[in-house]
Amino acid sequence: MDFAYSPKVQQLQARLTAFMDEHVYPAESRYHAEVEANRAAGNAWIPTRVIEELKEQARAAGLWNLFLPESELGAGLTNLEYAPLCEIMGRVIWSAEVFNCSAPDTGNMEVLARYGTPAQQEQWLKPLLDGRIRSCFAMTEPAVASSDATNIESSIVRDGDDYVINGRKWWSSGGGDPRCQVFIFMGKTDPHNPDRHKQQSMIIVPRETPGVTFVRQLPVFGFDDAPHGHSEIVFENVRVPAANLLLGEGRGFEIAQGRLGPGRIHHCMRLIGLAERALEHMCRRSVSRVAFGKPLAQQGVTLERIAEARILIDQARFLVLNAAHLMDTVGNKVAAKEIAMIKVAAPNMACQVIDWAIQVHGGGGMADPFLAPAYAGARSLRLADGPDEVHRAQIGKMELKRYREPTPR
Repeated sequence: MDFAYSPKVQQLQARLTAFMDEHVYPAESRYHAEVEANRAAGNAWIPTRVIEELKEQARAAGLWNLFLPESELGAGLTNLEYAPLCEIMGRVIWSAEVFNCSAPDTGNMEVLARYGTPAQQEQWLKPLLDGRIRSCFAMTEPAVASSDATNIESSIVRDGDDYVINGRKWWSSGGGDPRCQVFIFMGKTDPHNPDRHKQQSMIIVPRETPGVTFVRQLPVFGFDDAPHGHSEIVFENVRVPAANLLLGEGRGFEIAQGRLGPGRIHHCMRLIGLAERALEHMCRRSVSRVAFGKPLAQQGVTLERIAEARILIDQARFLVLNAAHLMDTVGNKVAAKEIAMIKVAAPNMACQVIDWAIQVHGGGGMADPFLAPAYAGARSLRLADGPDEVHRAQIGKMELKRYREPTPR
């Protein structure tokens, strides 16, 4: 397989890198200042003006909706072509939103593009693609181990021409954003179906529907993650039209698997960019900081960590490119093992590299405006979209399956 980037991708890389250099990196301090000013005024969830301005510039530069493979709605890029671009966006924690390529919107747009009716696409997908609204994916529940999606207890009950929804969700990313206008909600329409993977369905819930109550915004290692954030939300007798159901009753698990594959690989792509930037911070610090009479870069342990970081990042990148290649050529289902592998490898790699970067910065690393939230974000991705343990179990079962089948002679 050939992982060399095509001339089209190289051109997009150059344009995206130039945009980051000219517009995004210089705006980081302004972004943090706006968030802190909003927090001091009592509402950290107000969208920042700087991102809204950068969105218009990105759209004008033709750097908009670069995801969505196999769809005329995106930029026409494959997963393999999108990977190096997503990596560049990952170098700044919030910059994917500038290009309308941020979670959970990308996953929700893929769901609507793949499984939505024309009416659902007109009402919700188009404004998401335009960046006029944002969205939330409501799947995880506090009362059950949601790493096993068949445990989900929220109910979706048919009542005439409507469905009535009840349940409590948390870690519903993006729900606290005032621009969030729609939820994709997962619950059970047929809890007694003997096939546990056909009990669940997904349904579209407009944010302003009566019965939707925000309980709180969840902190991540003390960060409120504003203005994005993660919500705990109660849905109590929420009534929506039956036409809001996605794909059909009992198809929720199928949709989830279709959604989470691309979502997982996008997270991993961004994590590689995050880790690359952490390594840059580590190298710059090590050549400029002196301890015990010589720069940290001349200390053996620092050299070893820099070398190991480079190895870990490149290993993860090649795993991601391989998974992306397989998603493009044989499909997400066949590439399930490779997707699971990167979902374990990339967050663990990023956590380790960022941890070493924090260490070389000493006490300042724990308060660094890039490194501290980068570590919190990377660590959370060892749980989001399935914990390491679930993916490792899946990988192990797939590997063992080869030995349980008759060996050709």
